[in-house]
Amino acid sequence: MDSNPTLCAAIANHITTSPQQRITFAQFMDLALYHPEYGYYSSDALKIGFKGGDFFTSPNLCTDFGELLAEQFFQMWEILGKPIPFSLVEMGAGQGLLALHILKYHQQHYPDFFTALEYIIVEKSPTLRQEQQERLHEFPVRWCNLEDIPSNAIAGCFFSNELVDAFPVHQFILETGELREIYVTTSNLTFQPPSSESFSPPPIAEELGERSNFAFVEVTGEPSTPQLAEYLDLVEMDFTQSAYPDGYRSEINLAAGDWLSIVADRLQRGYVLTIDYGYPASRYYNPRRSQGTLQCYYHHRYHDNPYINIGRQDITAHVDFTALERWGERCNLKNIGFIQQGLFLMALGLGERIAALSYQKQPLSELLQRRDALQQLIDPTGLGGFGVLVQSKGLNDRETSQSLKGLTLPE
Repeated sequence: MDSNPTLCAAIANHITTSPQQRITFAQFMDLALYHPEYGYYSSDALKIGFKGGDFFTSPNLCTDFGELLAEQFFQMWEILGKPIPFSLVEMGAGQGLLALHILKYHQQHYPDFFTALEYIIVEKSPTLRQEQQERLHEFPVRWCNLEDIPSNAIAGCFFSNELVDAFPVHQFILETGELREIYVTTSNLTFQPPSSESFSPPPIAEELGERSNFAFVEVTGEPSTPQLAEYLDLVEMDFTQSAYPDGYRSEINLAAGDWLSIVADRLQRGYVLTIDYGYPASRYYNPRRSQGTLQCYYHHRYHDNPYINIGRQDITAHVDFTALERWGERCNLKNIGFIQQGLFLMALGLGERIAALSYQKQPLSELLQRRDALQQLIDPTGLGGFGVLVQSKGLNDRETSQSLKGLTLPE
């Protein structure tokens, strides 16, 4: 059985003790990923990388991703007048590879900046935090919770790579033209929903793993919070239009707004840089994307069934960058730019690195492997198609007028 039976029992107990014997999908996803003992990100089940992992990220490919980001951070320091300290706050640092590549590059190429640098990691997973501490023990890195950073304490940059996609999301479905929220219950319950509610069984993908003793089932009902409607107003989406078919379902990431408001409060002056896969709202909620963007990753295979491999697979949803931009505006963050990762890295010098391969004396197999890694970083159908959102706070007119290198495309 691929699911963690203890975690399934804990989720089932949470359902049975809830007032209506159901929980929102966001609560289910939060428990599956972040239960303090048995959640995917809290346990030894979490594995990142090519061999034996469930997924990989840009830093797993090569050091270039971190080194090019390091170039951008150095320019940010210069634009802000070289403050000491300049705080780099990495939120969700994975295995610590990105931090390692950034710190080594700064140490070797920009020693003055390295001396001025305060590197902070915000990491919720105890498993990943331990791995980060082992990998970064030679560097002066500090770990803390986002909530522990005082208001207006940071001059520098908050940044994340593939963090927001792992925040728990609410799911909704259109039924006879009305927006209904998707809840999770369990078929083990002797539970009869009110007549105004309806069951829809979860999708089953037995070839990916056996179901647990607790078969979780979806039930629809009235939205759990008015914040869902407020969110749709924020991103100007109207699902009453005839273009949206009955049964259309998608996600709403309220946790991303809460996270961004805390980040904005902690930032005194500087930048917020968010890298993730996602779309503007108009593409995210395209009528043709009728089953949403929820994905599960298990041993480098992806599927859309969160009710199997519970506690042993990653669950993600694409990011709505329009929501991040508009939430940011409400939190005094100014939108600096939004660009694809491939273009961002090319502007920072990835093209020159690819061209330089022709002059390097290495075994052909190594050159081809390196070229492939660099190409993957800019592939528009993969990592290169990720979004890069840059926001700022507290910059004066002179600082605002200086364009960031990663957002400056060659003419």
